[in-house]
Amino acid sequence: MRNFIQEFKDFAIKGNMMDMAIGIIIGTAFNNVVSVLVKKVIMPPLSLMTEDVHLADKKYILREAVGNVTEVAIGYGELIEVIVDFAIISFTIFAVIKFMNRFRTKAEDPANKEEKTPKNIELLANLEKLMKEQNEILRNNKQ
Repeated sequence: MRNFIQEFKDFAIKGNMMDMAIGIIIGTAFNNVVSVLVKKVIMPPLSLMTEDVHLADKKYILREAVGNVTEVAIGYGELIEVIVDFAIISFTIFAVIKFMNRFRTKAEDPANKEEKTPKNIELLANLEKLMKEQNEILRNNKQ
């Protein structure tokens, strides 16, 4: 149990938990922004172009409401709005990750002097270079 608690402390202290929490908060806020963007900016002009058809109100009625019996319907219009939300969010996340990966690749290349290479990558690159030199010396000594 003590080992588990120590592992959790290491995880929390290293910043992984904080990074994850910040990502979740930003993601939630971004989701709200995109949702409003779709509902209040994209869908109204689309509604005008389709002769005032509001997609959110579109549904396929399975059973009409009669008396105390409630209506049963499949709301496919809301599904279309959610799909548009998803498409915007997924494209944005794809673009951000692609942008971040470009910088990560540059930073992890020790030969690239544009970006500062992290110390651990530099050390590994130096070790690799030294091992290649050592192997070359050993090959030359055997001949």
